[in-house]
Amino acid sequence: MLIALDPASHVPPSEQIRAQIAAAATSGEAPVGTKLPTVRRLAEDLGLAVNTVAKAYRELEAAGVVETRGRAGTVVAASGDRSLAEVARAAAAYAQRAKSLGLPPDQARAVVETALHEAYDGA
Repeated sequence: MLIALDPASHVPPSEQIRAQIAAAATSGEAPVGTKLPTVRRLAEDLGLAVNTVAKAYRELEAAGVVETRGRAGTVVAASGDRSLAEVARAAAAYAQRAKSLGLPPDQARAVVETALHEAYDGA
């Protein structure tokens, strides 16, 4: 798995790292058990501060995408289904809230599409 940063992007480097590792885990490019580089090593490879990479790893761990095994390092977790289940619960809660506020489905969908566009593309 190769992590490449876009220095021209307005997306912070920690978020670029987090997103790329999460995508690799979800797509199977980085299957369960794949060992990630150490925080120090990845920071050095990318020319970043250690805290920048550590932030991405903490967020990935909090989301259940990776797990840290002490001296054994950080690996892709077997919890991809957990992440998807959490997102599905959030989507169901959003749908119920939008319905309770009287938002028609097409408007509720447009709100989500705008939020996704902003989150993923930074528009």
